[in-house]
Amino acid sequence: MTNKILIVGGVAGGASAAARLRRLDENAEIIMFEKGPHVSFSNCSLPYHLSGMVEDSKSLVLSTPETFKKRFNIEARVNSEVININREKRTIMVKDAVTGNTYEEGYDKLILSPGAAPIRPGSIEGIHNKNVFTVRNVVDIEQLNAYIKENDLTDVAVIGGGFIGVEVAENLRLAKLNVSVIEFADQIMTPYDYDMAQIFHKEMVDHGVNLIVNDGLAKINDGSIETQSGKQIMVQAVVLAIGVRPETRLAEDAGLEIGETGAIKVDHNYVTSDSNIYAVGDAIEVYHRLLHKPALLALAGPAQKQARAVADHIYGIPNRNLGVIGSSSIHLFDLNAASTGLNVRTADKAGYSWDSVYILPADKVGLMPNSNVMHFKLVYENPTGRILGAQAIGKGNIDKRIEVIATMITMNGTLEDLKDLELTYSPMLGTAKDVVNHAALVALNQLYGKYREVKVAQVRELVENNAFIIDAREQNEYNAGHLKNAVNIPLSEFRDRLDEIPKDMAVYVHCRSGQRSYNMVMALKNLGFTNIFNISGSYLGISLYEYYNDLVTDREKIVTTYNFK
Repeated sequence: MTNKILIVGGVAGGASAAARLRRLDENAEIIMFEKGPHVSFSNCSLPYHLSGMVEDSKSLVLSTPETFKKRFNIEARVNSEVININREKRTIMVKDAVTGNTYEEGYDKLILSPGAAPIRPGSIEGIHNKNVFTVRNVVDIEQLNAYIKENDLTDVAVIGGGFIGVEVAENLRLAKLNVSVIEFADQIMTPYDYDMAQIFHKEMVDHGVNLIVNDGLAKINDGSIETQSGKQIMVQAVVLAIGVRPETRLAEDAGLEIGETGAIKVDHNYVTSDSNIYAVGDAIEVYHRLLHKPALLALAGPAQKQARAVADHIYGIPNRNLGVIGSSSIHLFDLNAASTGLNVRTADKAGYSWDSVYILPADKVGLMPNSNVMHFKLVYENPTGRILGAQAIGKGNIDKRIEVIATMITMNGTLEDLKDLELTYSPMLGTAKDVVNHAALVALNQLYGKYREVKVAQVRELVENNAFIIDAREQNEYNAGHLKNAVNIPLSEFRDRLDEIPKDMAVYVHCRSGQRSYNMVMALKNLGFTNIFNISGSYLGISLYEYYNDLVTDREKIVTTYNFK
């Protein structure tokens, strides 16, 4: 008997399911419905059309209905919106967007992959103006790009500082437009902790983006926007990137169960509450293996894995569902960044007993060309040492390091496992003691009580309370910029100046990136100093953490001069 399998949605999840189904069964009748004019396009590449990096928008479309038919014998019907599911009859109702006609199509199995739609709050005045855009598909990005060019625009506002908002802002800025980013939260890029996000904030303002956080969109006027705090910003177009909402209307109308997150509920095999209907991608809720509860995860990688699992289950092939941990990466101007698992905020909210380390080693051997500092933060469970998450930002191969951590989390790895992990080494690509090994060693010293540190977020309070802070850099480095109340006792001199270091109070040590100060802290501890702390992030981290807020609040600085190198 020939299987007839219908697929609603023709992008990451739908197209992947269709291709896998064909590999498993040459005789199955497979029909894919997409309400837009394109199937199998690269969602994540859409913003790069705005800068011209992706010059021709047609190249965003990875396949066509004709290609699907010739290569896979799969019928891909574009401009075809599925408007209804009749579960009893096992049929769907399809509306042809070109003719307006509707027709019925039967199925043996149905796969839903409708994705998620950009949020457009109806309560905001002007939200439906013709100069207000969202970015979901190729048509959206073509319309936005055409509007900018045809009207010779110079000023655009992006509302939202998540992945889409940041990437749209970057590419508009690369196209030489004046760009404002408005973010309701106190930081952009929430997969990253607040201290790490400050690196993004500096990168944005350094490249001329007007970044406003802790403020939201209140009103869209003719030629301007107004924020909730009352700021008026002159703009000619607005891009909404404040989040997405799972497309569940079709499932809800069919009486399929919706989960606690508001997305379609599925089981281990991505079967909905109807055994003949599956769902994958941004429209479903997934199990987060670290949070131990359902979650939303709008990423193409998991959607493709889910699609393969669905196709396999239809043909009786077992699937191991490990849940998700949330791994992602982004490029922003001159920086690369990636994160996986939990950050400090989510670990705390989930009730974990956690700690973290923040280190700034070189991404490759320092004497090699293009060696740069890598900002690396590792989050782990206390007292087990189980790895919970990591974030990395730099100019080098940060994705490699985060992928190592993602693998360790998936394997329930601990700091001890990470410390002993054998990785490749070349001076042009990394260091003999890789960043991830280094982070594990520092974290183990902290976990085992051999070493104590304070976080970069605590330094302002230490300075304001006139804590005893040692700057372990050389005098010329200190003279070029330092914490206002720091005492300069270089690592090369401290053994001859022990009488200058008090034993009856807490002592905090920093250098440029944390290595020299770490060595001093360990030495002082061995010399009988019992209340000694390293400052996480050291002077580079402090400068980055303080800079953006100093800039936008005009508060008193705690440094004489910043150092970012």
